[in-house]
Amino acid sequence: MYQVDFKMKQHLHFIGIGGISMSGLAEILLREGFSISGSDSKASPLTDHLRELGARIFIGQAAENIFPGIDCVIYSAAIHPDNPEFIAAKEANLPMLTRAELLGEIMRNYDTPIAVAGTHGKTTTTSMCSHILMEAGLDPTITVGGILPSISGNIRVGKSGTFIAEACEYTNSFLSFFPKIEIILNVDADHLDFFKNIEEIAESFHRFAMIPGADGTLIMNRDTPFFDVVTKDAAARIITYSLEQSADYTAENIVFDRRGFAGFTCIERGSALGNFALSVPGIHNVSNALASIALGRRLGISVEDIARGLIGFTGTDRRFQKKGTVNGAEVIDDYAHHPTEIRATLTAAKSYPHKKLFVSFQPHTYTRTKALLPEFADALSLADHVLLADIYAAREKNTVGISSEDLLAELQKRGVEAEYCPSFEEMESSLRAQLCEGDLLITMGAGNIVEVGENLVRE
Repeated sequence: MYQVDFKMKQHLHFIGIGGISMSGLAEILLREGFSISGSDSKASPLTDHLRELGARIFIGQAAENIFPGIDCVIYSAAIHPDNPEFIAAKEANLPMLTRAELLGEIMRNYDTPIAVAGTHGKTTTTSMCSHILMEAGLDPTITVGGILPSISGNIRVGKSGTFIAEACEYTNSFLSFFPKIEIILNVDADHLDFFKNIEEIAESFHRFAMIPGADGTLIMNRDTPFFDVVTKDAAARIITYSLEQSADYTAENIVFDRRGFAGFTCIERGSALGNFALSVPGIHNVSNALASIALGRRLGISVEDIARGLIGFTGTDRRFQKKGTVNGAEVIDDYAHHPTEIRATLTAAKSYPHKKLFVSFQPHTYTRTKALLPEFADALSLADHVLLADIYAAREKNTVGISSEDLLAELQKRGVEAEYCPSFEEMESSLRAQLCEGDLLITMGAGNIVEVGENLVRE
């Protein structure tokens, strides 16, 4: 495999450079002195930013964009073999790396590469950890799968040997990474368009857990049902955390304020480490905080810096993000698109001030909706009223014969007040007629459902 060496400033070309992750990696390399070119189907603030940093950007993809002097071509998952630049790179016998392979190669250039994995909570926990690292003055390089307001984006390029990255299991991409410290938050059934079943997912995480080796560290949630499967034969030092059982890091005296933000005492190997407060809601974020505390302690960060880092973290875009009000009702947007995530968000919302809880939900991908239909209905039942948009197809076609009306039927079977809205306009009209002073609306999903709340707030 082609190796990326920060001491050898090569020229890399990105096919699909405008994506949030691809653009971030391109920025890291630009700031390290590499020559960067790339293409995308349309201009965006991300491509404009890269151009300002010195990248050569092509709008539209064509064979002639692969020009002499390119050392390696990077391509995203959205790029298929019939792409003209992909074909031209192959014909030129240029080395080619996937986005995940590039991220793994970048990791090799840091003394302390850290990867945060798990079916749920990766973006939030990577961001929490990043706040702690910055508070401690470690000057980390950060790549996260969402917009983190404190770094004004999804990338921060530091000058130290510390690198932290969000690591996704989809298509086994995280198996291309080379972390010395790993965090595994949970293992759940998801991405069933790629994985056959939960057992195959657990095996993928097991392979990931083997990467750090004897001189590495694995921080893992002891509450994960597949803990023993994932950690079997792992040579790394294993540090555990838990909300439910004995572990190296646990939480006691958990209390929630009127916004659903938790305060708790962290217990480190049987002794009280200190008291911590969060600025994000929900019990699931106490679990994420324990993972972050465990990382901070592994890196020798003081309790005071860890505490300041946690309370200073107020969330990332699309994670319980306040958007405004309509008819006196508060509007919040959340990225939750899996039943476990929906349940966590709506459980957190129960502690948030409101009269009636409305959820505008956009299912994400046909395969996920089909495979987890009863679980989606059970989780959404925590809301008082559910409005369903059409399924967001993302990378898929509807080959499994599923629709949002199937989810509506499951909700109605459970006695949930629910409706199907064929368009965002109809959903917005229904919400205008129903929302009242003191109500809470959560727009929820990984597609473009955020537009519903933004349109209502804008009026």
